[in-house]
Amino acid sequence: MRVIVFFDLPTLSAEDRREYAKFRKFLIKGGFMMMQESVYTKMALNKTVADSVVESVKRNKPPKGLVQLMTITEKQFNRMEYVCGEFVTDVLCTDERLVIF
Repeated sequence: MRVIVFFDLPTLSAEDRREYAKFRKFLIKGGFMMMQESVYTKMALNKTVADSVVESVKRNKPPKGLVQLMTITEKQFNRMEYVCGEFVTDVLCTDERLVIF
């Protein structure tokens, strides 16, 4: 199982930035890995462990902002597709400019 945490926290005041840093450090120390900015994931052995991870995040959430949790199976996680921008290279991969003496 995987627990995915999505969060959008305010960072306008110094107190907000402290809460943001505190929550982020909690996730990292708890074994979460960053997938992208404000999206963290953690593996769980089974549903019981995943539920305890979710409860832990709920207990440590900051007072302001939005924190969303999603629990999915490893099979669902593996079906995730990564979509990137266009791949550009300056190297020619053909023999079109090959000169033979």
